Amino acid sequence: MAERKPQWPEVGDLVIATIETVTDYGAYAKLDEYEKRGLLHVSEISSSWIRNIRDFVREGQKLSLKVLRVDHEKGHIDLSLRRVTKRERIEKVMSWKKERKADALLRGVAEKVGLTIDEVYQKTAPAIEQKFDLYEAFEKAAIEGPEILTQLGISENIAKAFSEVAQERIHVKLVKVRGILEVRVVKPNGVKVIKEAFQKAKSEKIKDANVKFYVIAAPKYSIEVQAENYKRAEDLLQKTAQNVVTVITKAGGQGTFRREK
Repeated sequence: MAERKPQWPEVGDLVIATIETVTDYGAYAKLDEYEKRGLLHVSEISSSWIRNIRDFVREGQKLSLKVLRVDHEKGHIDLSLRRVTKRERIEKVMSWKKERKADALLRGVAEKVGLTIDEVYQKTAPAIEQKFDLYEAFEKAAIEGPEILTQLGISENIAKAFSEVAQERIHVKLVKVRGILEVRVVKPNGVKVIKEAFQKAKSEKIKDANVKFYVIAAPKYSIEVQAENYKRAEDLLQKTAQNVVTVITKAGGQGTFRREK
C-alpha cells in the first residue's frame, strides 16, 4: 500500500529483501516492502572470510538487511547483512510478518464495508497509529470489541467490521493467573451473602479478560483470570478478589486472598 510506505527506504532502515541474483561480487535483492532493488556487496555479507558466496546467500532467500546508501538519481540502494544483529533480525522479521497479517485483515475489513483497502486505511490509520500499531489494533478489537476503535473516532460500521474480522481470524493467546479466596459468613444468610458476592464480581462487564470462580471446598474458592498480558491479569485478579472480600466483610463476615504461584 503506497500510503503506508514511502517510495524509498532511509539510510539505516532495516528491510526484508529477497535475493534474486547471486554473483561473485555480491547479490542483488528485491526489497519486499518497496518496489526497489538493491545490491548486497560481498564485503557486506559477513565479517569473516568468504570462500564461496553461496555458502552465505542464495537465490530466493529472504533476509533482514540494513540500508547503507540510497542514491535516488541513479536508483541505487546499497545493503548490508553483516551489520544486522541477531536481535534486529528477529525483531524485523516479526514486525514484517505482523504488517503482512495486518494488510490481509484490512482487506477483509474493506470487503465487509464495500471500500478499497486504501480508503479503509486512510479512514482508520491516522487515529489508530496514535495509540497502537495496526495489527495490535486488530488484536485489541478481537478482545474488546469495536468500542476500542470508536473511542478513537473511527466510524461505527468500520469499527464493527474491524472487530468481526479480528474475531474471525485472530486467535489471541491469553495468559492465566490464579488465587485462593477464603471467605466465611457465620450468619443464617451466610451462604446467600457469599453467593451474591461472587455473582456481583462476575457480573461486572470486562471485555478484555475472563474471570472465573471455582469451589475448592468451602470456605476455599479458586479465582482464575485470563487476560492478554500478565500485568492486566494480575491487576484484575487483585481487584476482583478485593471486591469479593469487601462485600463479605461489610456483611459481617471474614475474607482473605492469596495469590497462587
